[in-house]
Amino acid sequence: MVVFGKKARLRFLGALCSATVLGTALSLHAQTSATPGINDPFLRATMAMRAGDLQTAADGFSSIVKASPQFAEAHLNLGLVLEEQSHFPEAVKSLEKAIVLKPHLRGANLFLGIAYYRLDRLDKAASAVTRETTAYPKDAAAWMWLGIIRLAQEQPDAAALALDRAADLAPKDPDVLYHRGRAHLLVSKNSFEQMYVAAPKSWRVHQVLAQASVEAEKHTEAIAEYEVALKLAPNQPGLHAELASELARSNKFDAAVEEFRKELQVDPYNAVARFKLGTILVESGDGERGKSEILQAIEQNKAIPNADYYLGRAEVKLGNYAVAVDAFKRAIDFGSDPELVQLAWYQLAIAYRKLQRTSEAQSALANFQKLKAASTERRQQQLVQKRNDLLIAQPDEAVSEKEVPQ
Repeated sequence: MVVFGKKARLRFLGALCSATVLGTALSLHAQTSATPGINDPFLRATMAMRAGDLQTAADGFSSIVKASPQFAEAHLNLGLVLEEQSHFPEAVKSLEKAIVLKPHLRGANLFLGIAYYRLDRLDKAASAVTRETTAYPKDAAAWMWLGIIRLAQEQPDAAALALDRAADLAPKDPDVLYHRGRAHLLVSKNSFEQMYVAAPKSWRVHQVLAQASVEAEKHTEAIAEYEVALKLAPNQPGLHAELASELARSNKFDAAVEEFRKELQVDPYNAVARFKLGTILVESGDGERGKSEILQAIEQNKAIPNADYYLGRAEVKLGNYAVAVDAFKRAIDFGSDPELVQLAWYQLAIAYRKLQRTSEAQSALANFQKLKAASTERRQQQLVQKRNDLLIAQPDEAVSEKEVPQ
């Protein structure tokens, strides 16, 4: 069972208490004449709760509900404190009382559901939190907890739906992202298991095994599985392209070119496959054919990213350095891949050198070195991220300060 850590729960409870205090200010004002003295004790208990002094808060709210049993917000906050103290049966009673008094009191059904969840009464937990999501459909925490409860009920599809909604509302919340990932992993696992049972000899099984090997960076195994899948489904769109990408990653460029060509025979409108074919041809030294394929791909799909970098590479292969300069500048200005932007500066330095534009070559090289240093530092601080699915060219010409014409 994975729930909020203690500090996270206290922050969440404190934020809800703030909303409760603000939201009940008018009702407190109206009640003060009938029940003098409640306002200050309520605020003191709330502040104690936010500070993590749970026993003081519990004593304060208990006194308030005895003095004013119709005060729904006090019952809610008492329930929150009891829940934080792991007194879940008592918390349920307080939260249910708050809901009876105010059926749509924000947070009451959510924390009632959490209390039921901790008591392993999952159906009641789901019902309570569903009421919260219905009343407050923009509450990310409520959707997250509905997803957590559905996971506990072994309903990963329903959990994924709830957690997707939570992620829409709170896209950077690590708890939401964690539980959402769990849900989708279970959905994926169940789907693949059902597929295998339904059709154990299907080409899809081998495609899934190949994709799993790709994720594990086991490229030899991935290639073998794709080859088996293609024997079973040689005309399936996308399969040749997936195999070709793995062959390229394994530096088997001639075989990759052949597979990309087969893909285009099956699906001549696959612009991404055509673009990748063009990049391999360029990096293999065939600038003319590579440029032609890249231009055709762009004509088919103008949204293909980072095309200017590879067009620049093609122009360098063809000796068109002035044209290459313009392409690399566009790659720098509009490129979406930081690594390719960095390489574009490197290639720009080469093109300027070929054009005898010394100062501009030195400036471009300095920018490349600056970006390279920053990139190295980021890699030391962060986990290594997956490379872009597009082929990333490496500089094939050495450029140094000494090589730039003086």
